Amino acid sequence: MTIDRKRNRWVYIVLGLMLFSLIIFSGLPLVSTMMQQSPIVSEDNSKPVVAIAEQEEAKLEAEAIGYQKILAKEPNNETALRELLKVRLQQQDVNQTVDPLEKLAQLHPEQTEYTVLLAQTKQYLEDYEGAAAAYKSVLAASPGNIMALGGLANLFLTQNLPTKAIALLQNTIDQGKTESDLDIDVSSIQLLLGEIYTQQEDYEEALTVFDEVAAADKTDFRPILAQGLVLQKQGKDDVAKPLIRKAYELAPPDFKDEIKNNYL
Repeated sequence: MTIDRKRNRWVYIVLGLMLFSLIIFSGLPLVSTMMQQSPIVSEDNSKPVVAIAEQEEAKLEAEAIGYQKILAKEPNNETALRELLKVRLQQQDVNQTVDPLEKLAQLHPEQTEYTVLLAQTKQYLEDYEGAAAAYKSVLAASPGNIMALGGLANLFLTQNLPTKAIALLQNTIDQGKTESDLDIDVSSIQLLLGEIYTQQEDYEEALTVFDEVAAADKTDFRPILAQGLVLQKQGKDDVAKPLIRKAYELAPPDFKDEIKNNYL
């Protein structure tokens, strides 16, 4: 994973369907995805492959120690913090990413990606209280932050608290509709809400939400695709396919192949 000094879109919060990726539009995987990599093994279990892995681990640990020495003298050295974070990610050592992430989040509260990634890391480590606190710190300053909203909603779902997830999103939607001075993307949050209803198999509520989003902007392919996917989940392919084809026609080029290959 590349660590860059510039503000990066690090976070890609996944609630289950492709729809959420269409809401966020871009980003990098969750910290947890680094745990999905397969260990290095050869077909004949030969020792040279293991030796290479051990050498790489030794190299990474030596780099980590070097950055830690720098940080002992200069705790706010951002280059060392970012590089230490990079090494810990390469080592797949999630626990050791918390400290550099917390420091980077403190140094750059305006770059909410650090705090959201910190929250996701704590959630992965099952520190749900810490994760919730991190998400809420972002939302206190920016109530419409879609990454923090999605992350906190996902955290509630992880804890089997769908009612809290729904209330969080619905309250934000209501706030966005009544307080126009706030930077709240109501349509995108409605799509998140519809996705949660879909996960809870409350398809009627999901379709109602998606209908409202589609009526507000007839050029937005996302609610149309969402409607098609919900109907597809219900086994209503004859109704779903025309909607998915319409979404395909409206979708930006970056998403056409994905829709065509997966849903048509």
